[in-house]
Amino acid sequence: MSQENPAPNNLILVAAGGTGGHLFPAEALSHALVARGARVELATDGRALQYGGEFPADAVHEIASATPMGGSIKGKLLAAMTLGKGVYEAYRLLGDIKPRVIVSFGGYPTVPPALAGSLRGVPLILHEQNAVMGRANKFLSRQAKVIASGFPGIEGLPENLREKVVHVGNPLRPQVIEAAALPYPDFGDGRLRLLVTGGSQGARIMSDVVPEAVAMLDKAQRARLVIVQQARGEDLYRVQNAYSNLHVEADVAPFFADLPLRIAQAHLVIGRSGASTVSELAAIGRPSILVPFPHALDADQAANAAHLAATGAAEVIRQMAFTPDWLRERLVHALNDAKDLTRRAQAAKSAGVPDAAERLADLVLKTAGL
Repeated sequence: MSQENPAPNNLILVAAGGTGGHLFPAEALSHALVARGARVELATDGRALQYGGEFPADAVHEIASATPMGGSIKGKLLAAMTLGKGVYEAYRLLGDIKPRVIVSFGGYPTVPPALAGSLRGVPLILHEQNAVMGRANKFLSRQAKVIASGFPGIEGLPENLREKVVHVGNPLRPQVIEAAALPYPDFGDGRLRLLVTGGSQGARIMSDVVPEAVAMLDKAQRARLVIVQQARGEDLYRVQNAYSNLHVEADVAPFFADLPLRIAQAHLVIGRSGASTVSELAAIGRPSILVPFPHALDADQAANAAHLAATGAAEVIRQMAFTPDWLRERLVHALNDAKDLTRRAQAAKSAGVPDAAERLADLVLKTAGL
């Protein structure tokens, strides 16, 4: 009696740190892989659970991890022990699920599965979302078979590893692709639609500066504004109250689940310059004022912003220079020059890579031999 052939192993293990900046591109790639018939499982940490059930994975594995940077010697030793535990857990996991390839999106939760994969002989693909190589990815770069980049160049990568780099762009979630199909809004009613977003690393500066800048406009200028603004919970009331007192139409909330749509509906976006934000602004095609997070370890946000600024789509301003006075002048310009905003929207669109998830999926399946 002949034995049936076992089903082919088409499992891809995706590893990502538990923040949106790492998880969103990992989610986008996973959708593309599943659409092509591959199976996906996710290795991450406990923070990933807050992003809900959108991730198209057959299973989610929480692997022990820690950040061995800074802190006391005791803290570093504990972090090293936790990472060692994570490598052991991941080694056992890989023995059970036997993935064809591991795709790592950065963050220290990716270190244990990537190192365990090296011990098991599983090929590793790194994806670097930022224009500067992150610390976890830099640590793993020698083990990687391929390094996929979100931007045309990666700063901080050793010269002898540059031959591994393939530029694919930053994979975009389906909601972003849908928003990218929407045209730049017209100015038929004479109003300027402004989106203010602070990203995962804090919106306090936006809550401090933007309402005050709006207050410096005259009454007729304020009447032409429609504002959507992300504000921390502790800042929510004062920002809402400020706009209410100024009689400015505003929707203020700590979080917008439909943020890609809000970007598409805006004439101008004011925000941070994380890799996901910059890539989404380019794909959707919206002009922006970018204020890089000044305390980023590798100054990655400044490098990300510089790529979009080079196209003419974005104005980049250091946080210490991002004052109400400065912003008032830029808002007056935006209110008076719709043609410039439209030109900048087109420039942003020219820098977008809407098929980045498909490009990365091609690379993953080729490496996996599928």
